[in-house]
Amino acid sequence: MTAPAPSADLPARRGGLWHHRDFRRLWLGESVSQFGSTVSQLALPLVAVLALRASTFQVGLLTACQSAAFVLVGLPAGAWVERMRFRSVLIVNNLVRALLFAWVPLAAALGVLDMGQLYVVGLATGVSTVFFDVAYQSYLPQLIAREQLVEGNAKLQASESVSQIAGPGLGGLLVQVLGAPYAVLVDAVSFLWSAGWVAAVRTPSPRPERSEERHLVREIGEGLRFVLRHRMLRAIAACTATANLFAAMIGAVFYVLLARELHLSAGVIGLVTSAASVGGLVGALCAGRVAARIGQGRAIWVPIALAGPCALVAPFVHRDWTLGLLAVSEAVMWIGIIIYNITQVSFRQALCPPRLLGRMNATMRFLVWGTMPLGGLLGGVLGTSIGVRGTLLVAGVGETLAFLPVFFSPLRSLRELPRHEEPEATEGSGDAEGSAEAGEPVAGPVLAGEA
Repeated sequence: MTAPAPSADLPARRGGLWHHRDFRRLWLGESVSQFGSTVSQLALPLVAVLALRASTFQVGLLTACQSAAFVLVGLPAGAWVERMRFRSVLIVNNLVRALLFAWVPLAAALGVLDMGQLYVVGLATGVSTVFFDVAYQSYLPQLIAREQLVEGNAKLQASESVSQIAGPGLGGLLVQVLGAPYAVLVDAVSFLWSAGWVAAVRTPSPRPERSEERHLVREIGEGLRFVLRHRMLRAIAACTATANLFAAMIGAVFYVLLARELHLSAGVIGLVTSAASVGGLVGALCAGRVAARIGQGRAIWVPIALAGPCALVAPFVHRDWTLGLLAVSEAVMWIGIIIYNITQVSFRQALCPPRLLGRMNATMRFLVWGTMPLGGLLGGVLGTSIGVRGTLLVAGVGETLAFLPVFFSPLRSLRELPRHEEPEATEGSGDAEGSAEAGEPVAGPVLAGEA
């Protein structure tokens, strides 16, 4: 696929990408969609826990279904997406997810909703999300200049963090007032909104190259080799995959702890989650400054190293002042996670040749999200066998150690990271990368859990 020249609507004055019309359209559509998604992230598990009286294992299985698509179609999705226009993929999958989420309140109104349907919705929306995310991360470098990727990712992440602040609180209120199944309808409407704004983007998406010699398995292998042969990309993949494994374990039992063991109302759960999400906004706003101050390499491993131990608070929370401590620890954790995500995603986008963007992103998604179904199942099994708090403790220890792959990599000491235009962008392409592998700084130019 040939990348187009950056849009002529490039910002040349103060305000950066806010003066880029098509970026504003993409940002506006995604901001509302992210807001709706935070509502369903709270509402869907509560549909299982409160409306359907699901067991701990069933909630863990639902978590696994939501992320299983990254294992099932994660690798071929990259090659398939590269055969389509990225913008069209975004629009279609927004519409698909709107229809899927709209089924939950409709089935509840008809009195036929059960866990089997929630599993199907979770799995199907996961498949759609795989294609959307691969196209989304590949589309941004087509829409804006590569020098603007950190700014673009930071702005998109900031709006996501704002939605995470307000969304869970509104979600908890909607669950209390309307019931969990009907709160999911908000997400369906948000995906329709997002589809409309992405359709309004005028920057043309390049026509995919057509070749009779294209071979799916060979294309998948090329994407895998690009990621796995690059030491820094391998380290990022290992770190994020580990963090996501234990985050999925936490997700499988976290709402069970708050709703069932602590007997908190949906509104209070939403407020606790919203308070924690303030950290995500802070992280998005300061990611660029952190990278400028401590260096791009350190801005990847230092934040995730500081974020991990915060997960050790949840196992010891009760209905007292420790709820406030939980909110603070979650906020600090998300500061680190978001800085890590913005830095490493921007690094990957700048490093990758344009023709491999879809496959690189799909490979990374497969590797880092592919651990989540296992984490969800482990969380459900351990929650049943050793209890919710024991599971949270095990997962907290795992999160604390997740930073080790990026720490024991060239990222530990690099201030500036290589880009595609430079010869050291790929291992073996020059002496600079060899120096990096030996722990020497490279001269030259990174949510999530994606952590």
